Amino acid sequence: MINAERLQVCFLKIIVQQGRQICLDQKKNANQSNTNNFIAQSTDMRNYLLFLFLLSMLNCTAGSVDTVSIYSKAMQKSYKCVVVKPDSYTGDNKKFETVYLLHGHSGNFSNWIKLVPLLKKYADDYQLLIVCPDGKISSWYMDSPVADSMQFETYISQEVPDYIDANYNSIKSRNARAITGLSMGGHGGLYLGFRHADFFGACGSMSGALMIDRIIDKRYGIDKILGDTANNMQRYYDYSIMKEMEQYPKDSLAIIMDCGTEDFVIDMNRAAHKKMSTLKIPHDYTERPGKHDWNYWRNAVQYQLLYFRNYFDQKKAG
Repeated sequence: MINAERLQVCFLKIIVQQGRQICLDQKKNANQSNTNNFIAQSTDMRNYLLFLFLLSMLNCTAGSVDTVSIYSKAMQKSYKCVVVKPDSYTGDNKKFETVYLLHGHSGNFSNWIKLVPLLKKYADDYQLLIVCPDGKISSWYMDSPVADSMQFETYISQEVPDYIDANYNSIKSRNARAITGLSMGGHGGLYLGFRHADFFGACGSMSGALMIDRIIDKRYGIDKILGDTANNMQRYYDYSIMKEMEQYPKDSLAIIMDCGTEDFVIDMNRAAHKKMSTLKIPHDYTERPGKHDWNYWRNAVQYQLLYFRNYFDQKKAG
């Protein structure tokens, strides 16, 4: 398939040439009658607009987006999910690596594609399936010990991938799967990555809220997942990535973490980075200017997808 960026460059060159020709024709026809001049300019302008239209149609070569409904047997309910496919996805025998991209607290399955539409381009650039499941407003991607209706570890780590592997041309190997997310989803990316390292070969976090035992404000809903803090404080630690990293999985993980230096969760990320370093867990850690907002995540996600693409390529080469 012809590369979309090359097509865009070619069309841009043609448009520039067409624009220059219009100017030359206007000068050349300056001495003609007003009627003939108007007809000539109108014809040229129609051609020029046609090229602009064709250029805009190039966006159709970008990745395509499906919105599907995935049933959870664990929770007896269906949730929506976005699947971004590269433009080379044709439904034939070609298969693709998959990145599971989790949203943050108070978000939903559509956040990523609505607020970062360039995901379609990144799916093309890195030749990936990008899956954005729903984690409800505040599931924290855990299996709740107190609420049967909140079993999102099972849903995200088993039920959603089972659906993707059954319905899409995904490579069914841990070396072809990664999981990451932002804020609440950043914790989910690492937490599920560590706990299911036999299934995910790589995991990550962007601006992760990584210390669950510090998030006791009821606005964040963790009390509905783990119970009140008065009687269950130890549980808040036990269900966090800070606890999970003490049991580094036998299957080595490729790990990437990043956070903005003006983010209110920066201390959590620094603590997680320090603990991983102390435990000698290999990982990639980056701080860059930014806050806890979409301006930061729009930038960060491209770096993470590139990191996962490099990981997948290394596994292929190895």
